[in-house]
Amino acid sequence: MQSVPRERGALSAKNSYFYPKFSLKNLPGNILQLYLIKVAKWFNLVMPIVVLFYQDNGLSMSQIFLLKSIYSIAMVVAELPSGYLADVWGCRRTLLFGAVMGTIGIVIYSISSDFASFAVAEVILGVGFSFVSGADSALMYDSLKAENRESEYIKFEGQITSAGNFAEALAGVTGGLLATISFRTPYYFQIFIAAIAIPAAFFLKEPKHVQERIHLKMKEILAIVKLTYRQPEMRSAILVSSFTGAATLTYAWFVQPYFKEAGVPVAVYGILWTMLNLSTGVFSIFAYRIERRLGRRNTLLFIVILLSTGFILTSIEISIAGIAILFGFYMVRGLATPVLKDYINQYTDSKVRATILSIRNFEIRIIFAAIGPALGYLTDTFSLQTALLVAGTSYFVAAMASILPLLKST
Repeated sequence: MQSVPRERGALSAKNSYFYPKFSLKNLPGNILQLYLIKVAKWFNLVMPIVVLFYQDNGLSMSQIFLLKSIYSIAMVVAELPSGYLADVWGCRRTLLFGAVMGTIGIVIYSISSDFASFAVAEVILGVGFSFVSGADSALMYDSLKAENRESEYIKFEGQITSAGNFAEALAGVTGGLLATISFRTPYYFQIFIAAIAIPAAFFLKEPKHVQERIHLKMKEILAIVKLTYRQPEMRSAILVSSFTGAATLTYAWFVQPYFKEAGVPVAVYGILWTMLNLSTGVFSIFAYRIERRLGRRNTLLFIVILLSTGFILTSIEISIAGIAILFGFYMVRGLATPVLKDYINQYTDSKVRATILSIRNFEIRIIFAAIGPALGYLTDTFSLQTALLVAGTSYFVAAMASILPLLKST
């Protein structure tokens, strides 16, 4: 595994700050298909009304967070094996399998109305998602590396993340309109959206420099994890990315309860959800420029401090005016995802890239599975404000402790 990241200042004058304008001709191989997979994954018609859908089917907030913990546990169980298979079997095959499983999970959701059935769907969706997450970023980085363009990773990761957020934003409006028919209608349409990822994954191609797959035994996954964590900077990059990913995931599940307590009309949910994701998408596009302008140290501190502040400020008072804080949080979220993934990739060898990225996703789901039910309990027993305060304080302490080696290396 590589222990030294690429030199940040080694870019030529041609590519050092402003990259070539977007065009299909300029896209590296596989990027278009990865765009489609991201859109299929994030054009989520059900997300703007999912909490209302659950409540309409008789679920409490504790049960809702328990469902999400089940999803996270399913991802945790499949995460490392999926990363291993992506490195051994190939990213294309694992992405194709994940796309099929994701479609099946939505089909089950669309015909279910009880907690047990939802739990089955969550397990299938969790396994499917684990086969996509990690493999998509690994294939993107290696596709860029095959063309000597890996220095542009943050740019393309930001664009693809942005495409996902824009898709989720558009889905917010569309899903809200479909929900006027019934809360179940968005699920019917979601089946066709999820299925788009299947042909997109089928037409992916493995880069030549990774076509000779490694041949590790399953038990050697643990050896990879151990080797990874021996490098302080790699360990730091994975941990801070994991805590940040868990924090943003947690916050997303607080948005709809926040809207409800703030007195936002249900008809406006889709519009606000759209605007939140648009703000994330815009910041993802410009993430590479922001990171280059601020530098690694300041970018890390900026992400951790502002995300923590978002939790704490929204815990002080729940009101219509407080929705502005949600927008600030989602903007920083757009910066965090591509930047923190890039820091991990800089220290990772192509042969085990998908496995290492799966470790990051594994940790995100472990953290969320551990704190999700507790936060749901705090919300039901005490208040939403209490849960937000506990979540924000916990994230700040964990993330600040995690970034120290990265701060020292800059």
